[in-house]
Amino acid sequence: MSDETASGRVSRRGLLGAAGTGVALAALGASATSATSASAAAPGKAVPLGTRRKLGSLEVSAVGLGVQNMHRTYQTTIPDRAEMRRIIASAHDHGVTFFDTAEAYGPLEDERILGEATQSFRGSIVIASKFGWNIDPETGERRPGLNSRPEHIKRAVEGSLKRLRTDRIDLLYQHRVDPAVPIEDVAGAVRDLMAEGKVLHWGLCEMGLNTLRRAHAALPLTAVQSEYSMLWRGPEAEVLPLCEELGIGFVPWSPLGVGFLTGAIDGQTAYADGDIRKYETRFAKDNIDANLALVTLLKSWADRKQTTLAQIALGWLLIQRPWIVPIPGTTQMAHMMENVGATAIRFTPAEAAELKAAVSGITVKGERLPPAVQAFSGVEAPPKTS
Repeated sequence: MSDETASGRVSRRGLLGAAGTGVALAALGASATSATSASAAAPGKAVPLGTRRKLGSLEVSAVGLGVQNMHRTYQTTIPDRAEMRRIIASAHDHGVTFFDTAEAYGPLEDERILGEATQSFRGSIVIASKFGWNIDPETGERRPGLNSRPEHIKRAVEGSLKRLRTDRIDLLYQHRVDPAVPIEDVAGAVRDLMAEGKVLHWGLCEMGLNTLRRAHAALPLTAVQSEYSMLWRGPEAEVLPLCEELGIGFVPWSPLGVGFLTGAIDGQTAYADGDIRKYETRFAKDNIDANLALVTLLKSWADRKQTTLAQIALGWLLIQRPWIVPIPGTTQMAHMMENVGATAIRFTPAEAAELKAAVSGITVKGERLPPAVQAFSGVEAPPKTS
């Protein structure tokens, strides 16, 4: 893909030379502001997306950084570790205070990278990590299935604290629901960790609605994390309304549709072995042409707003609810700068309604892999939990 199209729209790769990028970065360097609801603004007035948001009572930057693939890329190459640390530090320099990782990423290695990178500014950021897979917290050995037994949770957190070089995890998620362990027992283990000051807030990932209610009743949740983007809108029907009812924040992972919403993928794209996109039918040749309608829509809005496809895709998430905080991951500095700059986009209420309606009018064809397989390649999906 060239850096600039014939129409003058700057591509994802050419972000740093784009008109308006300086405004985006200046907005990120400004003092913290609360997210503003589009419905509360005067008719026709552009609404800033805000640089700070709240997940429950936890304040974070409006866009976070997912530290999931910094030990390796989707193409299976190994990124330069020093460069990954520079990306994390630069994200903080440009206003990012929310960094998300997990013991399963690596396994263990991405927690180490994040811990190495954040020592000098640990006190000014929020770190989220996750437990729940059957991983040896010392060796990283991947064992079959899930493990949320209370004693294992506590061992997993001790390992995470060491790798993150910190004395507390600000937001601890159960990565996937373990059907063999009642969620009340999981909440009890997390409560014990909170009493010791090792965990400050907790959340769930990709859970069922009944599990969410039971968990929140046992120990109030701060956030839910699930896949959510223009390409996967599953949470809209039930999960987002329940989060709103309970006062729980929502953190979309894969907010750029595994790269699809950046315009970098088409019907001719080939994927390396181990890349989940190779196995998901939403990226299959039979479906991708129809799904590219989303990219066409994004291009039109990028031209209209003089920004990039990725920033429009993230902006769309930010206008859904004021308590949604996407965590795009990347191993490239320019892409990180582009992602965090999404908060500088301005939508009028009419524009927000128009964009939402346009996206809703596009039906995505094909399926994603089960969340268990997506999050932890090579491990079987657990039984569905209500």
